[in-house]
Amino acid sequence: MTIQSRDIRYEDLGTRLTGSFVWDDAVTEPRPGVLVFHGGAGLDDHALGRAGWLAQLGYGAFACNMYGEGVAGSRERVMRQISELRGNPENLRRRALAGLQALAALPEVRLPAAAVGYCFGGMCVLELARSGVELVGAVCVHGTLETRLPAEPNRVKTRVLVCHGALDPHVPMTQVSAFAEEMKEAGADWQLVIYGGAMHGFTHEAGPFLPGVAYHRQADARSRAAIQSFLSEGAY
Repeated sequence: MTIQSRDIRYEDLGTRLTGSFVWDDAVTEPRPGVLVFHGGAGLDDHALGRAGWLAQLGYGAFACNMYGEGVAGSRERVMRQISELRGNPENLRRRALAGLQALAALPEVRLPAAAVGYCFGGMCVLELARSGVELVGAVCVHGTLETRLPAEPNRVKTRVLVCHGALDPHVPMTQVSAFAEEMKEAGADWQLVIYGGAMHGFTHEAGPFLPGVAYHRQADARSRAAIQSFLSEGAY
């Protein structure tokens, strides 16, 4: 097994984006594709590490870029970009779809793909699912669950898994309950796993360590296991 990676350049309405495709070159045939969405900091070591983990499991993982050039590394620019995308879910969905299209163009993968996102990226995954994009599965890990564009009945065409920390102050249980009601009304195939003792960002071992954000080893390990099982049920 040799894990390889290469940069993939793509665009969204003129915004230049660069993601990283990670795969095991011991696999000679097209492998299942997984789109990985980064957290609020941008395409960082955490997102790349999760893509590498998925590659070790036999997937072709594309860690996409939701911000574009010159954003990551500046808190001011990052917060402005997050605010713009959150405030315009249609734009967020379009940019997320651009990443999915970039993954779909790679000869090393086969479709349909799955999507896995963390924090801000978890919100991106759910917006893709709400838009009606056909995926093998959509996984949101300690992500925002609220939206300005709730899923319409029979619109969600993918299975959904949400991994949530019980002590997450940024996504309180009122938001969780509203999401559950949204998925019920949409008739979606969804599941929710809540990890006791875990706060927001429970998979980020290296931080950032902000109020209400903390690494939780057990929740990280258990969510990995839940994701692996969920993806394996996709039969692709």
